[in-house]
Amino acid sequence: MSIEWQTEVGEIRTLMVKHARDAFLSEEKLDAEWKKLGYIGRPDLGRAVAEYDAFLAAIAELAPGVEVAELPPDPELSLDSLYPHDASIPTSAGMILCRMGKAARSPEPAAHEGLFRSRGIPILGRIDGRGRVEGGDVVWLDPSTLLVGRGYRTNDEGIRQLRSLLDPLGVSVVVVPLPHYRGPSDVFHLMSILSPVDVDAVVVYSPLMPVPLRELLLERGHRLIEVPDEEFDSQGCNVLAAAPGRCVAVEGNPVTRSRMEAAGIEVRSVRGREICEKGMGGPTCLTRPLERSAPRG
Repeated sequence: MSIEWQTEVGEIRTLMVKHARDAFLSEEKLDAEWKKLGYIGRPDLGRAVAEYDAFLAAIAELAPGVEVAELPPDPELSLDSLYPHDASIPTSAGMILCRMGKAARSPEPAAHEGLFRSRGIPILGRIDGRGRVEGGDVVWLDPSTLLVGRGYRTNDEGIRQLRSLLDPLGVSVVVVPLPHYRGPSDVFHLMSILSPVDVDAVVVYSPLMPVPLRELLLERGHRLIEVPDEEFDSQGCNVLAAAPGRCVAVEGNPVTRSRMEAAGIEVRSVRGREICEKGMGGPTCLTRPLERSAPRG
């Protein structure tokens, strides 16, 4: 297969995931890792599997015909492999393998590479050496513009390497400095404050958004759907576009949902206590779309 489009909102055709049953594996693994990885609570394995099945069903409703490619179980990977968005980046010329800013996640890009090669998916390149890039810091604003958050998970050398891979494709890389916020141990990415949900609409948390980024979005005609303070920590800003204007969000954020619906966005809310809230990763983090259709607009 090929990677057909550089977008965050085109209808998902092929989706790579790591099911909760294959990331968490056993009660013993959960006991051994959840505190070390910084989870805010120990996930319940049975409930996590049920939540994940419902999550995949919601995506299938919004993107009929989606093909799901499941990463296999691997005891060498941590619980965080549940969130495959961070270890690779799709481009029209193939996948870019990341180099993780969180040391416990360093084996994940190699696991992604194994699946890509088994499916004949081309690999454009990889971040190596002292470079660090995580997929949660990378957002396609349009097919020729990539936003990259410079924070604790993505560094200057990683951005330099990423830019060198994308220059031949005519992609403009826009660097977005991220705030210190809760420090280097926190799970904070560019996508913590920004989720495209349609060709002209973005869910945002403005209090942590750099002014130049907010101005860029407005200059390009994007509608900003604001997440209130009380719904930021509950993953209100982490929304997965399964197709233009059709999204999956974590339940329990009623103000954000009502604002999205008022903006014409269809929302499927899913329970995420075990698979999202405890590991601090939302619907976007749980997926790595490999192939999307070109959105209209």
